[in-house]
Amino acid sequence: MVSRADRGAAANWWWTIDRWLLAAFVILMMLGVVLSFAASPAVAERIGLDSYHFIERQIVYMLLALGALVAVSFLSPRDIRRLSFVMLAGALLLMIATLFIGFEVKGSRRWIYILGVSVQPSEYLKPAFVIICAWLFSQHARHPEIPGNLFAIILAGLVVALLVAQPDLGQTMLIGGTWAVMFFLAGMPWIWIVALGGVGVAGAAGAYYAFPHVAGRIDRFLTGEGDTYQVDMGREAIVRGGWLGQGPGEGTIKRVLPDSHTDFVFSVAAEEFGIILCMLIAALFAAVVLRALAVALKEQDDFTRLALSGLVTLFGLQSVINMGVNLQLLPAKGMTLPFISYGGSSLVAMAISMGMVLALTRRRPEKRMQIGHAAGRRIAMRVAE
Repeated sequence: MVSRADRGAAANWWWTIDRWLLAAFVILMMLGVVLSFAASPAVAERIGLDSYHFIERQIVYMLLALGALVAVSFLSPRDIRRLSFVMLAGALLLMIATLFIGFEVKGSRRWIYILGVSVQPSEYLKPAFVIICAWLFSQHARHPEIPGNLFAIILAGLVVALLVAQPDLGQTMLIGGTWAVMFFLAGMPWIWIVALGGVGVAGAAGAYYAFPHVAGRIDRFLTGEGDTYQVDMGREAIVRGGWLGQGPGEGTIKRVLPDSHTDFVFSVAAEEFGIILCMLIAALFAAVVLRALAVALKEQDDFTRLALSGLVTLFGLQSVINMGVNLQLLPAKGMTLPFISYGGSSLVAMAISMGMVLALTRRRPEKRMQIGHAAGRRIAMRVAE
């Protein structure tokens, strides 16, 4: 056990970190490894790889992600902003490079090889984008003469343009939705909200007519006609699982489901372990979002409040989209389930995001003292008046 009398960095981290959030993230990562054992061997064998190929890589990614989660959680809010500036600049450059030298998968250029490892820059862009926008909004709130809101709008436009160029409309919707929530929480006038809402609706309509694959997915979702193989198999897996599941390793749908270890790992969990486990997973995601938002609600610093809200909105929306697709409540979209689906970029980038959440929710006695001193000065000034 770490003693409260210990003044070292590790001890201070342990006694100030939100251990409930930390436990939730570790549990989700462990579930990712367990479900990788359930879902990935069939996929690996089908494409001619060793049965444990994806499992071994998932464990390596999990260890890297856990290290990133803990390391980032040690940072101060100022250090998080500095890290985000570096990440944002690097991710934007890599996304531009991906359009020219990235490799194409299913008609999209989203990945690029770095030292022999495939990387998806947009995954690392997301947390950095949220933090920088939170900082821009907070700067405008503190100093109205600084055009922080305008810079946030320009940055959002640049990011959306790069994502559409790949094209990756799912990430576009995710980032756009998160940015809209932060924009609203920053106290923007209703005229701005209505105007940007109109832009969003126009953009969605434009995507439907400009991208045949988007129109096809929406049409299949609305009519049920066409190639709905994956979503039908995913639903069938959930139905077969029932409340308690078929048992570990007893699932059969995963053998014919192409993306069972990534986009449809939730369906594999339902077939083998039952709907009860899926409800617990959904409850775990909801608990993380609600706990972080409760902290943000009490936060007096605009930057911390907006950054926390944006990061957990990103986390929550991504999980809702993945589970909604598996349950056929949303049109098919290739989006990972945070911490659980296979994928190095997704896992490590999400760990960095949630490491930022842990850092921003840490109890900081010196911060409370500063707030107390500031309140005392305000009271003294009023008395003097």
